[in-house]
Amino acid sequence: MQASGRVTIGDVARTAGVSVATVSKVINDRYGVAPETSARVHEVIADLGYESSIVARSLRSRRTNVIGILVAEFEPFSTELLKGISEAVESTGYELLAYSGGLRRDDRVGWEQRYLSRLAGTLIDGAIIVTPTVVNPRNSIPVVAVDPHRGPSGPPTVDSDNLAGARAATEHLVSLGHTRVGFLGGRPDLESARLREQGYRDALADAGIRVDEDLVLVGGYRPDLADTPAHELLRLPERPTAIFAANDLSAIRTIEVARELGLRVPEDLSVVGFDNVPESALTVPPLTTVSQPIHQMGAEALRMVVDLIQGNPRDPHVRLPTELVVRGTTRAL
Repeated sequence: MQASGRVTIGDVARTAGVSVATVSKVINDRYGVAPETSARVHEVIADLGYESSIVARSLRSRRTNVIGILVAEFEPFSTELLKGISEAVESTGYELLAYSGGLRRDDRVGWEQRYLSRLAGTLIDGAIIVTPTVVNPRNSIPVVAVDPHRGPSGPPTVDSDNLAGARAATEHLVSLGHTRVGFLGGRPDLESARLREQGYRDALADAGIRVDEDLVLVGGYRPDLADTPAHELLRLPERPTAIFAANDLSAIRTIEVARELGLRVPEDLSVVGFDNVPESALTVPPLTTVSQPIHQMGAEALRMVVDLIQGNPRDPHVRLPTELVVRGTTRAL
């Protein structure tokens, strides 16, 4: 039988020749239905492609078996996290709902609380929130934050070792003989950005190199925001011979700006990024970067929120290691 439009529980009952109450019992694994009748109902459900409403399911059982993935916007970092979350969810019995509210520029602080108020309780049993600005630990559902703005001070958290990764990136450039190393920072409101700048400063200090504040600018983690500071750095009378950008998208834009100004990478300028998103391996030459285990971060966040939903004890903070990946955008002076 071919059904048109949304298949209802009534369609299933009519096709199987049983009552709606019987179909409801089968769907909810209740007693009182003969095995052969149950088998027939399941066969019809499969044939018609019937899915019970998530909201109706939640009203009956107070569970939806759905985990929400809340992001401010879908960009390379959150997309890679989703891949790791999707791989880890397969064996859990949960489904995923990825949600972004299409934020305006003036609507970015507190977005996760608005998203949670729309979804919690009727659509999702728990949530993974990516780079949240503010998270109230007294949410109505379990919440895990990935790389939160303020660091691991609120709900259970998964992040990577931003400080060690930034040190490794800067130490790599110093080992190649660079002493004028520019830094294109991330968003000032993010703890990850603060730690990456601290790692840059610590590595230079350990090498006995004074930080030239003219070489430290904010790139904002976005290519459009990194464009002007990249131009400023590379137009200095004494320009840097190397730039460490706080994420790959800013580093890629820096390479493009260098080419616009007639500079060769890495012959005239070495560049290092951070994240190791897929785009980093596609630049010409491929970008040297610090790899965050982004898929693993997503998988760990998924396992953590499932444990919280099921009442299993968990360490409230998981920090994963970072690793320098040397490719073609760095060379010795």
